[in-house]
Amino acid sequence: MAGPGDESDICDDQHTCRSADETIEAGEKYVIVSIHQPNFVPWLGFFDKVDRSDIFILLDNVQFEKNEWQNRNRIKGPNGLQWLTVPVQHRFPQTIAEVCVDNKTNWRRKHWNAITSNYRKAPFFDRYGPLFENVYLQEWTRLIDFNIYLLKQVFEMIGLNKPIRLASEFQINQASSSRLASLCKAVDGDIYLAGAGGHNYLDTTPFESSRIQIEYQEYRHPKYPQLFGSFIAHLSVLDLMMNCGDQSLNVIRRKTGT
Repeated sequence: MAGPGDESDICDDQHTCRSADETIEAGEKYVIVSIHQPNFVPWLGFFDKVDRSDIFILLDNVQFEKNEWQNRNRIKGPNGLQWLTVPVQHRFPQTIAEVCVDNKTNWRRKHWNAITSNYRKAPFFDRYGPLFENVYLQEWTRLIDFNIYLLKQVFEMIGLNKPIRLASEFQINQASSSRLASLCKAVDGDIYLAGAGGHNYLDTTPFESSRIQIEYQEYRHPKYPQLFGSFIAHLSVLDLMMNCGDQSLNVIRRKTGT
């Protein structure tokens, strides 16, 4: 892709030529990039972003945020929501890649007991249970290794064939929106797929300078069969998988469910 200061048409072997002030038209070849922090067994919208992207990048070199989604998520039990939290040894400031798991307590057994207690009667527990159990039988030192391994396992289980790139591969030292735009440019991205919350924090200037369009995800959470009463949205993808099995990716794509 052309650099920020290049006023010529954008043209290469993979892209149709267009001038700097033109938008991408229907039928053009383009590359969609999504970028996200490596969250712990995330919600469905995370996987929707990955599914809609050509290139998916994990922000492993940004500051770890305590009490966010990087080391915890929610499942559903007979009493409603239940948190699964990975204890960490965190010293401010640390990047996500530097954060270590606190193995002083047997949190892996606690997680696995919660999963088996809440999902042993789920339709697809027998299929996915042993795979998750194998993850929890291993000891983990770094949080990011645990999260990425889980993500790759989930990708494989639900049939989401997307490679994971790490932001640290690109040696980009900018911050905030400039970092995101530079990552998109580094992989020849044409469109940055941002989360719905991006409206509140994204500075569009670096994207405009690099001729990268921004699209905002507007994910309408689907309903699917769950155990334990009324449907609860925004749970970990683990809940979907245990209840819907092979149809999980179709549910994420809103091709089934209501």
